[in-house]
Order: sequence, then C-alpha cells, then structure tokens
Amino acid sequence: MLMHRVIIALASNHHRHQHLQQARQALRQVLSHEAYTPVVGTPDAAATKLVTGTKSYLNQLVVAFTTLPVDELCQQLKQIEVSLGRTSEMRQRGIVPIDLDLLRYDQERHHLPDWHRPYTKQLLTLSTSSEL
Repeated sequence: MLMHRVIIALASNHHRHQHLQQARQALRQVLSHEAYTPVVGTPDAAATKLVTGTKSYLNQLVVAFTTLPVDELCQQLKQIEVSLGRTSEMRQRGIVPIDLDLLRYDQERHHLPDWHRPYTKQLLTLSTSSEL
C-alpha cells in the first residue's frame, strides 16, 4: 500500500479547543503517524468580525501519512468539517467550527496563499518534522 506524506492545516474560531480536539480524533481515521505542531492563536480576520463575540482562531498543522488518493482525502476533510458543524451559512457569519485545508500531498503544494500566512510559517518552523 502506497503511503502519501501530507500536511493539513486545522483552524477554528468557535468552541476552538473542542473542535480542534474532535478534528484530531476524526483525522485518526484517515491518517497515520500524525505529528501535530503546537496550537497558536491568530487575531480575527475581517470576516470573523461580522459576529459580535467571535474569538480569534486557533491554528495547528499536522504532518502525517495516508493511503488515500488526494481527491478522496480532500473529500474526507470536507466530511469531517460538516460533521463538526461547518456550514456555508456559519462561514458567511464568520463562525468557523473547523477548517481543514490540505497544504501538501507528497511533493505537491495546495492552498498556495496559506503558505504565505504568518501563522503557517510560524507553525512550519515549530514543527517537529524535519522535512516540511
């Protein structure tokens, strides 16, 4: 079975610790040998200010392996998001229970703008993985 090395970004601004924990549990079903970075907070983006009381994001990366093809992995990530309460209506209101973005699949980079975000760069340097 071919193993693919992946990096996935996790983010939440609603019941943040709970949703990150639930996402990590769900990811265990599709990933193996997971190595998580520490969690870092980022200030509210403009979209999150639409809702009074919305908290800043908590962000984390996971470096792991999967046997899933890239399309199936992305589909699984979206299913996890929905299972944890993510809807387009909530997103429009600035509420993000969980956001799971595939950043890397083997040598292929995804979500290219995310690679330039300060918190992504910070988390990549905090990673315990030697090959990011």
